[in-house]
Amino acid sequence: MKGKKHTQRRWGSGIYLGVILALMYIPIVLVIVYSFNKQKISAVWGGFSLDWYRVLFHDQQMMGALWNSLKLGISSCLISGVIGTLGAVGMTKGRFRTAGAIESIATLPIMIPEIILGIAFLTFFSFVGIPYGMPAMIIGHCTFCIPYIFINVRTRLLGIDPSIEEAARDLGAGGGRVFWDITLPLIAPGILSGMLLAFAMSLDDVIISFFLAGPTSTTLPVRVYSQLKTAVTPEINALCTLTMGVTFCIVIVSQILGSNKFKRNRREEL
Repeated sequence: MKGKKHTQRRWGSGIYLGVILALMYIPIVLVIVYSFNKQKISAVWGGFSLDWYRVLFHDQQMMGALWNSLKLGISSCLISGVIGTLGAVGMTKGRFRTAGAIESIATLPIMIPEIILGIAFLTFFSFVGIPYGMPAMIIGHCTFCIPYIFINVRTRLLGIDPSIEEAARDLGAGGGRVFWDITLPLIAPGILSGMLLAFAMSLDDVIISFFLAGPTSTTLPVRVYSQLKTAVTPEINALCTLTMGVTFCIVIVSQILGSNKFKRNRREEL
């Protein structure tokens, strides 16, 4: 009886997992398949073709939007990385009575709906006279990118043994030397993970970029969204396929590097 229940539970778990995986990956597979569709209508299969990849690479507006997105994401991450890291270090090392309130305010932008942030930025920039375009978008994206880096770095700092920095000070190292030689290497993984997450959020943003974009600073998500209003062509599928391919390659390389580092650490321990 117990064996029968165990078998039923195992079959039920397998069916549940299969349904979840199907819902997650079948749409992705369809996007990849129809990116090679010869027909312009995505719902109709007209044969295998690479024409839409050629159309994508010759689409100057799409390539320009891609460059704007990369420039926006990289600039936002670098600025947010510096501000978020310094803020996390200052909050952790300092002693403030209002530390809890300041931390809540610092992480507030990621909890506010983007439509509210977009309207707020639109009103504020109009009031102070900042023109719409790349500078305005960088400021807006930094606002919601900083909390991701702040949270990751602060979590990493709270996990560091204070005796390590105290030992460095006892040996004569100043505050700057302790930060560069001890603290920064220890929090580097937190900074990197926060910046990668912030870059992904910046690259994926539509609403704030839509409110703040200028005539020559349209980002890739905004460009794709504007095309979806008319029709979904296999060019969009080709773009999604290439994006997923680059993402999978980055993940695979990251997993290989992490596995090699783990193996080296195990060999050193042995």
